[in-house]
Amino acid sequence: MSITIIFSIIVLIMSVVIHEVSHGAVAGLLGDPTARLAGRLTLNPLKHLDPVGSVILPLILSLIPGGIIFGWAKPVPYNPYNLRAGNWGPAMVAAAGPAANFLIALIFSIVLRLGAGSFLSLPVIEFIAGIVFINLVLMIFNLMPVPPLDGSKILFALLPYRLRWIENSLNQFSLVLIIFAIFVLGGIIYPITIFLFHLLTSLTL
Repeated sequence: MSITIIFSIIVLIMSVVIHEVSHGAVAGLLGDPTARLAGRLTLNPLKHLDPVGSVILPLILSLIPGGIIFGWAKPVPYNPYNLRAGNWGPAMVAAAGPAANFLIALIFSIVLRLGAGSFLSLPVIEFIAGIVFINLVLMIFNLMPVPPLDGSKILFALLPYRLRWIENSLNQFSLVLIIFAIFVLGGIIYPITIFLFHLLTSLTL
């Protein structure tokens, strides 16, 4: 396994950890201590790793030529009934993860813009570009409106109460839907990521 793939998997793991911690942190700000009491408000990856989403899937994708490396961690638990924001609480908690990934991508893209061509060497530029790219992939993937992804929770918060049965129905098929999102809708992730990457960094992959 090349050093690039190893670095990519490490970046992915830490990015999904920050993603999940952000969910728990926002839930805590909204009045729910579940994540804190479960010991999940930590950057220790061992507390968050999912064997399939954090290890097996990224390894498989890393072996596919031209494949995009992404994955997920164990969801941080929270109790929606403790949230002070009412019906918007779950959507705010859900949005925190993709927002954290975007913030990481934005910060490191600024570093690239300031350092590329001056004090950053080519290997460092490539490493930082990987951080930006992976976090953009995570953001876009999780914003897809497919249960159990974050985008579905944001979408369901916009639905009137009389249509909430749609959420309950789709949640029953979450495993099938997540597989559909990975292997069918996953094709739209790459071009969107490339566009946002160039927009943020002015670099071309």
